[in-house]
Amino acid sequence: MTKVKDMIDARLSMYPLFACANAHIERKEVIALSNGLRALLIPSFFKTDQSFEEIYAFTANMIQKAYAYKSEVYDKAITDKLFERFSMIIVRLSKDLEFFYESDPSCESREEIILAYPGFYAILIYRLAHAMYDLKIPYLPRMMAELAHSATGIDINPGAKIDEAFFIDHGTGVVIGETTVIGKRVKVYQGVTLGAISTDNAASLKGVKRHPTIEDNVTIYANATVLGGEVSIGKNSVIGGNAFISQSVPANSLAMVKNCGLIIKPLLTD
Repeated sequence: MTKVKDMIDARLSMYPLFACANAHIERKEVIALSNGLRALLIPSFFKTDQSFEEIYAFTANMIQKAYAYKSEVYDKAITDKLFERFSMIIVRLSKDLEFFYESDPSCESREEIILAYPGFYAILIYRLAHAMYDLKIPYLPRMMAELAHSATGIDINPGAKIDEAFFIDHGTGVVIGETTVIGKRVKVYQGVTLGAISTDNAASLKGVKRHPTIEDNVTIYANATVLGGEVSIGKNSVIGGNAFISQSVPANSLAMVKNCGLIIKPLLTD
């Protein structure tokens, strides 16, 4: 046993990245953080034995650990700044909830959405993670997002900018990249990818807009793929199922696959 330990220690010493973390964050702690913050946002549905002060202290401790991983100094004000954003998050979640209710005819009540819909859960965690990302809190935003991804099959990078009243139906396989911009009252169905065009030198694109812009009142049906940072889907447009989009689509348009090709035409309205 001692020889095995010595061998592992020797290996770790050769790879400092694996051997010298200054803190330790466990998956169960990130789950507890997500659940605690969710309980603060929607206390009538998600109970917790912790007081506000206890959740605040646990959040501050987790943020401090995240800064320790980067060997950076934790500023206590950052936790206050995060909690100050909760009123805005609650407003946006309320509009998301209403949009879910009016968009899904199978829904019996708003309570059902809060308790059972994976799309709403993924958006709730995204809105918390995005607030952390926006404050440049390290690691925790992505860890929370990936836990929601594991639970729902919906992968929303916390860097994406998503306006109020966002609806994800079914959700499995949805991917929304870091620099995606999504407007108001956008509907997305299962299997949709809002992604980047792959390149050989990905590191050079850090901080560059790589993912599409989806303007207000757009609907994107199942398994459609929209790629590219310069691509924009104009207001009130519809993207048909299985469409592959790597060019901008004008406002009030229908983009659909027909005879193995992409057709973009004006969207007929009443």
